[in-house]
Amino acid sequence: MFDKIHLRLTLLCSGITILVLTVTASLFLLISEHDLRENQFSSFQRNMDSLLSGLSSRTVITTELLSELEENGRYLVSLQDNGVEFLWGLHRTDPAAQQIIEKGRAWFDGHFAEASDAPLPSRHVEIRFPSSSGLSDYYGSSAVFRNGRGTFSVLVLESIAPMNARIRRQRLFTLLLVLLASAVLVLFAWYFTGRLLAPIERSRQSQIRFVAAASHELRTPLSVMLSAATACRQALDREPMACGRFLSVISEEGNGMSRLIDDLLALAGADSHSFPLAKTRCEADTLLLNVYEAFEPLAKEKGYRLSVRLPEHKTAPVECDIGRIRQVLSICIHNAFCYTPKGSRITLSLAEKPDRLCLSVSDNGPGIPDSQKQKVLERFYRAETSRGQNGHFGLGLSIADEIMRAHKGLLTVSDTPGGGATFTLTLPLT
Repeated sequence: MFDKIHLRLTLLCSGITILVLTVTASLFLLISEHDLRENQFSSFQRNMDSLLSGLSSRTVITTELLSELEENGRYLVSLQDNGVEFLWGLHRTDPAAQQIIEKGRAWFDGHFAEASDAPLPSRHVEIRFPSSSGLSDYYGSSAVFRNGRGTFSVLVLESIAPMNARIRRQRLFTLLLVLLASAVLVLFAWYFTGRLLAPIERSRQSQIRFVAAASHELRTPLSVMLSAATACRQALDREPMACGRFLSVISEEGNGMSRLIDDLLALAGADSHSFPLAKTRCEADTLLLNVYEAFEPLAKEKGYRLSVRLPEHKTAPVECDIGRIRQVLSICIHNAFCYTPKGSRITLSLAEKPDRLCLSVSDNGPGIPDSQKQKVLERFYRAETSRGQNGHFGLGLSIADEIMRAHKGLLTVSDTPGGGATFTLTLPLT
């Protein structure tokens, strides 16, 4: 499903962008070609007006002048005096050029009536007529001069094949650019949508693992409870006194399931950004002493040496949910109970930085490998040494991490000098 969504988003993003790019490039080509044609034709008109004005003022036209007018083959010039053609100039020995001139005159004769008596009745047009190589496009200019001896007509043709070739090259170049840009856009869209979907895919995979782990954790106590209920029902007639033991098992497993469900609900609240916090002004040293006093008897009972270390000066107060921070410290202390051997030292400490307070729970147990320091904050992650301990579901540190995030703080794991692990709660100072 993820691959299909990735592909569809890539096609959607790149398709829309390529469409906009294609339309923009097409409009640019249309405007560019229109301007090029307009400028080329305007230039031809200006040149023809100048040329015809010069011819109208001359009484003698020589071969050199005609060759000069043709500008080394740029123009084809035909002159007629009372209908008699002067085939001078560069095209006089070129049958193809003579054929083009004849077709140009035929085109003008077919599209325009006989010239009026205007002083310079010239016409500048773009014409097309068939030639030996197919249809040929030309700019044509025709003029007729009248005098006492009759009429003198001029026809000038300029091929626009170079301009059309330039337009074709421009179209091809633009097409190649659009294709190259489209390929780059597709690759970028694939990469960008992949990066965009990566957090969603990680969240989906995390949710799948979370549901699978939760189902596994719930299945085990439920199976024990069902087995105990079945055994209790079977022993009800034969050994009534044994039913109490089975009911105790059911009660114990039910309490474990209740704790697990509470943890799951807490994590669900964190995921929906509805983690409840009741922040008040708190003296961190007092909070740490209260936690020490609460856990010191339990630590003695379990065989651990619990101590507290406070700075010599009074620390700045901090805004926090006291109950939630106590919960985080409790989770870290219970985690130390689970991972360190009896007789180990567990230390609660407080340190003040310029913009934050740091509360730490340190032990001198086996420590946590660097490869697992981040994993211990993941949901349902448990080191192998802790598996099998009753009531330990691998959610405590995840809940502690979410509580610290809700406080805009951090829960970090580091090595204790001399061996062991240190969990540090970092709270920002207001």
